[in-house]
Formats: sequence, structure tokens, C-alpha cells
Amino acid sequence: MRVLFTFVGGLGHFLPLVPTASAVRAAGHEVAFACASARRRAVRAAGFEVFDLGGSTAAPPRLPLLAPDREREDHDLREGFARREAGRRAPLLLELLAAWRPDVVVCEEVDFGGVVAAERAGVPHVNAQVIAAGSFVRPEVVGEPLAELRAAHGLPADPDLLMLSRNLLLSPFPPSFRDPAFPLPGTGFPVRPVVGPVGRSSGTAVCFTLGTVFNSESGDLFARVLAGLAGLPVDVVATVGEHVDPAEFRVGERVRVERYLPQSQVLPGCDVVVSHGGSGSVMGALGHGVPLVLLPMGADQPHNAERCERLGVGVGLDPVGVTPEGVREAVVGVLAGAHREAALAVREEMLGLPEPAAAVPLLEELARRSEQVG
Repeated sequence: MRVLFTFVGGLGHFLPLVPTASAVRAAGHEVAFACASARRRAVRAAGFEVFDLGGSTAAPPRLPLLAPDREREDHDLREGFARREAGRRAPLLLELLAAWRPDVVVCEEVDFGGVVAAERAGVPHVNAQVIAAGSFVRPEVVGEPLAELRAAHGLPADPDLLMLSRNLLLSPFPPSFRDPAFPLPGTGFPVRPVVGPVGRSSGTAVCFTLGTVFNSESGDLFARVLAGLAGLPVDVVATVGEHVDPAEFRVGERVRVERYLPQSQVLPGCDVVVSHGGSGSVMGALGHGVPLVLLPMGADQPHNAERCERLGVGVGLDPVGVTPEGVREAVVGVLAGAHREAALAVREEMLGLPEPAAAVPLLEELARRSEQVG
């Protein structure tokens, strides 16, 4: 069996696919990824074959921090992902499907062009969720441009967007985290995300990240948060991303600032994670039983922050108005509260989910059924 995994976003859209892709490969099947040029290095570093779908490789500009605006984020999802990128990628993926001839295509949640290309080519496709709360991608937001794209490729109307979950939907998130107003469809199959060890540092340690995309759109937020954390009797490890220079920040002796560190290196010894609330950062923390202080700036982050507060695993702050003192108070409050116990309970829920290898027979069955029909 040949399986093509496709993703349109950044590392937060790639990393949730890796456990399933690794399980497929371990079962003896052939695996490849298709992604934007800027992500090829990360895919190759993970040991997978990669097909280049183009796109800019320029460093993102440093931008001022904007107040969170859900209507703006819906617009970006609709116009950026569902219209522009889906329209650009669908014909490229059609060419790739004809040349590489996969038996199944696994498309991450917002790779709408991959879904349309697979359907047009008659290849069974799977939706792989990458947004933890499940409430960001909605038909009323993306329905119009996807209807136009389907029509342009000669596909029938799909007003309910069954295209996004028709065959199989893989969800590498604990079910309790998903917004109950947006339940998994009948084709949904939860799989275990990465769950790490629960460790404690010799003192108290805080990890701070703004992810790999919004770090360039954060204005002075890094400086304000680091100033707040530096005023606490804790060890701090902060990652600022490849396009921000750690030397910009004057920090105390107990604060370490790096461009990037794997979660597996820092989270086992962490007591609190301060983050933007991206799905990868949130699930990484909870997979180690670590509570959160969240500064949601956009995309899925406000949705995830709401779920964290509802589940008692973290608290949210306003990224625009928060002061160093506000950061300190939030971290102290999370350290003193019951958030750690709540985070450990979510980690236990993760451990009870099927391993990614359990999804492999489902993909094999899709391939067999398609072969029989063909």
C-alpha cells in the first residue's frame, strides 16, 4: 500500500501526522508527504520522502501584535486556506496523484485542495485533524470557496461538506478536549497523541513558546512575558523560533532562550507551560501532564484556550494588554491551583486511546475497497 500524507500549514500541521505515518511505514507500507517548499527540510529530517508543492520560502516578516479577532481569523481561513491555497494546490496534487499513484491520501484538516484532488482522482482520502478544539473549521466559514473549487473540478455539490469526513477522520486528541458543540462524526477515530513522561525538576521550571508561526507576529510579547518570568524564582526555557534572534532579549541567569528545542527535551522537567495556545503546544503540555498559561493570538488558539479553561488545565490572558506582573500572577496561580491534577487527568485519557498503529488496518481496508471498486 502506498499512502500520501499532505499538509498545507506549518509544523503544527505536520507533526500530528507523524505518528500515523510512522505506524504505516512500520507496517511495511510506502509513505510520502506532499507539502510547501518551506516545510521540505522538516519532513526530510523526520525521515520521509517528500514532494514539493511550491510556495514561498522567504522568512516571514516581523509584525506587530494585533488584538485577537475571530472574524479576521475566519476570513484568513476562508480566503487563505479554502480559496487561495486549495485552488493553487489541487491541480498540483492531481498531477502528483497521477504520477505517484497512492492507494490512500491522508489530508490534514485544512488541506482542502488535497481532499478535492483525491476525490477528483478517485483515490480514497482520510481527514487527519490537527486542530484540537474541533470548532475552528466550520461549513459556514469555508463552504462557499470549497463549493466553487468543487465545481471547477467537475465534482457534485456538497453543501454539508461531507468531503471532509466521508471515509475516515483521524483525531489525535483526547475526546474531552473537543468542543461538545462540534462532536466527531460517525467516521471519527480517536488515536493517541504523543504522551511523554511525567517528570519534575529539582526546582520549579517554566517553558515558554509562541509556536512556529505566530512568533513572528507577536510584537513585544516575548519581551513582556520574559520580563514577567524573570521576576519569579523559577528556571525558564523559552523558544522563539528560527526567525527571531534570542540575542534580542536581556534575561536573567535562570532564563534560557533558544530558537528551537524539541518538546521531548524540555517538557518532562516542566511545571507550567506559557504558550500561545496552538494545538501542538497545548497537546504537548497535556501529554506530559503540565498545566498552561495561555496567550491566544489567533487561528485555533482562542478556541483551545476556552477548552483549557473549561477543563481546568490552564488559564487564559489577553496577549495585547498583559503586563509582566500579570504573567507572574498567572503562573503563580497555576502553580498553586489544581490545574496540575486536571492536566494529569487529561494525560491519562490520552493514554487510554488507541495507538496510531490501530489506524493502519483502517487505511488498508480503504485501499482494498477502492481496489475492488476499481
